[in-house]
Amino acid sequence: MDENIEGLISRIKKLEQELRDKLADRQDAFFYRLDRGKVRFEEEVRQRHQKLIKRLRSYIAEASLLNILTIPFIWGCLPPALLMDFSVTLYQFICFPVYGIPRVRRRRYIVIDRQALGYLNIIEKINCLYCGYFNGLISYIGEIAARTEQYWCPIKHARRLSSIHSRYKYFFDYGDGEEYRRKLEEVRRAFDDLAAEQNQREEGH
Repeated sequence: MDENIEGLISRIKKLEQELRDKLADRQDAFFYRLDRGKVRFEEEVRQRHQKLIKRLRSYIAEASLLNILTIPFIWGCLPPALLMDFSVTLYQFICFPVYGIPRVRRRRYIVIDRQALGYLNIIEKINCLYCGYFNGLISYIGEIAARTEQYWCPIKHARRLSSIHSRYKYFFDYGDGEEYRRKLEEVRRAFDDLAAEQNQREEGH
């Protein structure tokens, strides 16, 4: 890998860790803690949250008619999403051991925790649950697809992408056929960084 690119990747990882640390500091600012994966607010904060709940009658009365009319369409995306979740999870459990690719941990991507917020009414909690699941699912599937692409077709695109996935940095330059033929098997096995990141994460906890 180009040294300049490797340096940029190292800086990005360092900045990502700093961001995670800053977000963790917000726990103290809003008086909550994580206890075995569950969010715990202080009693005084819970009581204050209860006073901020918007009652269902007011929430529905103030809702935009157009927003209400879109409900069947947004929730109509859920059945195919559930099918995709099942299909992709089954795929990685069957195929990744064959390819020698580390499995993607679903719980790292699909995070459901906003229902613990006492200032949300039941509709808002359901909406937040949906968004947390759906966006987490997209990230989860994206990571599975990225690792699959690294194994089967680790070649960069000629055109500039609006965003790049986590494994793209290991791909061969577009048009570099010699390097592709020479190092394809090596790149197909280049997942050691995932084990290192997992060890660092576990040590951090």
